[in-house]
Amino acid sequence: MADDRPPVQSDRSRLNEAAERSGQAVERVRHRGGQAGRIRARQWEITLVIAIQAGLAAALAALIAQHLLGPGAHVFAPAAAVGTIATAIGQRARRTFELLGGVGIGITIGDTLRFLLGSGPWQTGAVVALAIASALLVAGRGGALVGQAGGTAVLIATLAPMDRGLELPRIFDALVGGVVGLVVVALLLPINPLRVLDRAVAPIVTALGEQLAELAQALRERDADRAVRILERLRGTEGDLGRLHESLSGAEEVVTIAPARWHRRQQFRQYARGAEHLERLTLDSRALARWSATALQYDEPIPEELPEAVARLGQAVTEMRSECRLGRDPERTRELIEQCADLAGRAAATGVQSFADALITDLRTMCSDLLRAAGSEPDDANRMVRKAAGAGEAAIHPPARRRLHRARPTRAARARRRSHLASRNRDNERAGLPDRGRPAR
Repeated sequence: MADDRPPVQSDRSRLNEAAERSGQAVERVRHRGGQAGRIRARQWEITLVIAIQAGLAAALAALIAQHLLGPGAHVFAPAAAVGTIATAIGQRARRTFELLGGVGIGITIGDTLRFLLGSGPWQTGAVVALAIASALLVAGRGGALVGQAGGTAVLIATLAPMDRGLELPRIFDALVGGVVGLVVVALLLPINPLRVLDRAVAPIVTALGEQLAELAQALRERDADRAVRILERLRGTEGDLGRLHESLSGAEEVVTIAPARWHRRQQFRQYARGAEHLERLTLDSRALARWSATALQYDEPIPEELPEAVARLGQAVTEMRSECRLGRDPERTRELIEQCADLAGRAAATGVQSFADALITDLRTMCSDLLRAAGSEPDDANRMVRKAAGAGEAAIHPPARRRLHRARPTRAARARRRSHLASRNRDNERAGLPDRGRPAR
């Protein structure tokens, strides 16, 4: 919708427009290149830890296989250990079970078909085809289980006729390698889950804080093209969100299987809940930039409180990460969010048109999501935003005071009262009492 702008007259030449587009393209490439460099710099520590884990696991697996499984080239034990370590962080336990399951499927099908069909080229093809089909039916998708089933079936079909007794050593090699890999991950060199999460959250928080500050400036200067460029940059955070999901999976694995990291479970849950709302906040920020660009392109009035509200929201995002890293209560974050909601309410009270009104609605939604990311419950977050926005609206248009007056009785009420007084006077006359229908004058 941001590109659906009304036609305007432009006196720029095509050469100038082409030069401007080229400059924007160069800026995007430079921005992405610098972002990729920063990502690689942040990942070097994790890469080094994984490399050390893989080397240590391979050495231990080879050593244990030689001492426990007897002489021979136990190649698959260190290979299984490295395969367990080198897989995606957060999938190592599943990878170990897939390795063992794939080896079991390959051995079972390979031995059965070799006994029924014999050995040969076409028998090898039949064994591999059936092993992979069975593994796909079990797993439902490709992966370590399917690869190990096919590889084991090939070894059984081709080498078993010449070298008896391959089945049992291969199973024990897989078991030793997978267990050693998990022990290294869980006991010897477990990664710090909170550090991994913080490194994954950092680029998202930085991008949100910077781009919201840029968007506030674009609204002040009424620069629609700048708002569109901000929208494109926010759309470029998909890779960071994917890395955040991977880091969450890895951190959950570590706090589950590593005793040395069990005391981090509560902090991990807080991080996981905040990360979920941080992803929503990123998606909402794109909508905010889109509505801003569209409102500017259609030349809608932008109250001065609206850019200030967007700027406060960017400051709140940055402040939230600082307070969470220090383990403090996010008091300053809540204060900035309440200021943002108050300014949004003031902007709405001054009078806005359709696209700016949608911008204010998204701004209030982002305030609620950010409060949830900071640890507030959904009902509390919504109530805080409504209260702050209502206070901002009331500051611009105070509610009218109601007059306190007695309602005048209706005609039917007066008739009922006269009838009641007359009935009481008649009862008093029968009892010999004076008439008390009217006060003495």
